[in-house]
Amino acid sequence: MDYLAIIIITFFSGVIGTGIGGLIGAILRKDSNKVVSLLLSFAGGVMLSVVTFDLMVEPLKNYEGENEIIIIIILTALVVIAGYLIIWGLNIWIDKTTNKEIPHIDNEHPKTADDLDELIHADHFESHVKNNQNLFIAGLIMMLAIALHNLPEGMVIGASYAKEEDLIANIFSGSGFLIALVIALHNIPEGMAVSVPLISGGMKKLKAIFLTALSGLPTVIGAVLGYLLGGLGEVSLLISLGFASGAMLYVIFGELLPESILMWKSKLPALALFVGVILGFILVFI
Repeated sequence: MDYLAIIIITFFSGVIGTGIGGLIGAILRKDSNKVVSLLLSFAGGVMLSVVTFDLMVEPLKNYEGENEIIIIIILTALVVIAGYLIIWGLNIWIDKTTNKEIPHIDNEHPKTADDLDELIHADHFESHVKNNQNLFIAGLIMMLAIALHNLPEGMVIGASYAKEEDLIANIFSGSGFLIALVIALHNIPEGMAVSVPLISGGMKKLKAIFLTALSGLPTVIGAVLGYLLGGLGEVSLLISLGFASGAMLYVIFGELLPESILMWKSKLPALALFVGVILGFILVFI
């Protein structure tokens, strides 16, 4: 029953979240940037509170004594760093893979993302790749890259639920559910990044949205794996939660916040982040 609940939650987080992004990319396009920007900043704030006030301190609850706690703090910090670096490395590989299709116009062209379209490579493809077949291939590459990227994100959800003594009772109230919601929001611009080049390359909108949603399926696989590993014992739970924390810290600072700022260059995303941090703090401790 626990695994079925995990599968259902992560199906909505991964498949439905990415599918919604694909739908937005197919219909609304840039008109939705400001709304999505605020959602991403808010989600990043909530997740920052959950990671720092819940996931990273959870292993400390199982140990007593000053020396033991110091050792656990150091081990947790090392695992968090490892999780951050692994997800960072994976994203570097994804960026190099998806960027291969993009010819720059001239030496004046920015080499780093200067707006959301650069970051998610959506309209960037349309601007520089006029061949529809190349656009279509670019969309498929992005779809596969995001599918791979969703696997460790699913592990974060599963590891968060692994610390719950009664998963069913806390399925909609624990930190795992908050993380699932945040990842669903995070998947919106990723879904946009997949559907736009697919549709621009000639694919019908409904088919593009369907394939975009499918790229979220690895989230379910990752969640089952994370929940399984987290339930093997205290050391395994420490490793799972530490990796999950590091992965989510990268998602927050390496993706959610940059995407939000590039979508809407305003002070309001910072306010949404602040509100998210405060709300996350309240939700963790009530």
